[in-house]
Amino acid sequence: MSIKKLPVFNDPIYGFISIESPLIFELLKHPYFQRLRRIAQMGLSSLVYPGARHSRFEHALGAVYLMQSVVDTLRRKGVTIDQNEKEALCVAILLHDIGHGPFSHAMENTLFVDVHHEELSLGFMYLLNDQFSGRLSLAIEVYKNQYKRPFMHQLIASQLDVDRLDYLKRDSFYTGATEGNINSQRLIAMLNVVDDQLVVEEKGLFSVEKFIMARRLMYWQVYLHKTGLGAELLLSKLLAYVRELLRKGETIACPKNLLFFLNSPQLDPKDPSVLHQFSQLDDTDIFMALKQWQQESDPILSSFSKRILNRQLLKVKLRDKEFTLEEIENKKNKLRNMGVQEEDLSMYVFSGTLSATAYSPEKDPIFMLTKSKKIIPFASFSSLFKTANLTLAEEKAYLCFANSI
Repeated sequence: MSIKKLPVFNDPIYGFISIESPLIFELLKHPYFQRLRRIAQMGLSSLVYPGARHSRFEHALGAVYLMQSVVDTLRRKGVTIDQNEKEALCVAILLHDIGHGPFSHAMENTLFVDVHHEELSLGFMYLLNDQFSGRLSLAIEVYKNQYKRPFMHQLIASQLDVDRLDYLKRDSFYTGATEGNINSQRLIAMLNVVDDQLVVEEKGLFSVEKFIMARRLMYWQVYLHKTGLGAELLLSKLLAYVRELLRKGETIACPKNLLFFLNSPQLDPKDPSVLHQFSQLDDTDIFMALKQWQQESDPILSSFSKRILNRQLLKVKLRDKEFTLEEIENKKNKLRNMGVQEEDLSMYVFSGTLSATAYSPEKDPIFMLTKSKKIIPFASFSSLFKTANLTLAEEKAYLCFANSI
């Protein structure tokens, strides 16, 4: 009997990644998953960090590699995890981002209004489970936190999950922002399970502190960088503008896959036909639309498309306190003097707030396992946490504006 050889991927972060499960291999080959090759992991961040052009596909593969490492580590420590459970963990982490739309978080809630990618990922898991004769059922239980062993869901979605262990290290590598370069292998080596709850051994305290600090720094230096933020807000504004034009009956050149969602903002994310349509949508549809729209006679449609394609973005200011109405009005007055119509001013000048929390002790807290076998919340155990006040949500106000038309 011949044994089917499973693939090995050469990853720039971890080296060779071996796929251990035939089911994982079959899912990797599925068109729903292959689409992630065409979804940028970091949205439009490559406009700031030119190397940040990696995809959700790479991130998912890296997360599977780390999950395999976690299971092997826990088994060596005496934690019983059978092969079905290991496969379920790997399937759940492989598919945890399959519901991302074009440019990942940049367009969250833009095409599917008030629907997050986690809900879409679950919808795709149900579709795949039907296609694979129920072989994803346990993975779905784990993903939904309905399985009897809570630590398995914590490895998928918590404040110290495998998802974050990969994306911080990977995004740091591709952006060159070394502040996010965590030691994921050290963190994995310090993991343990007590009463089916995930804990970190006391020796891993400093690694957890570094992990949380890295996340904070990556948010404000990379993920919420004002230029990348400006590009994403500009794209969201543009798509909302196109949706309004379509609602008014305007005819706009647009890729068929994108047009379907711009014409129908209130779609059922559980509808298989809608999910299949979504599976045909990726970053290339947005770029095709922008290249078409830059030729349109509508000045906003043309201008905004050119701004994104040519990196001639709106200016963005970030600060701790909100911008006053007077400051916003001053920016609008400059544009009025340039001939911008009153009804278009909100496209060129707008404000809002951003927030990021490095760690929240109330939400899926991290627990430390002391040498005396006591389980203590990380927030109580870490002196750095207390002095740095990492629990507070940091909030900044932004103002986006055009200096010229």
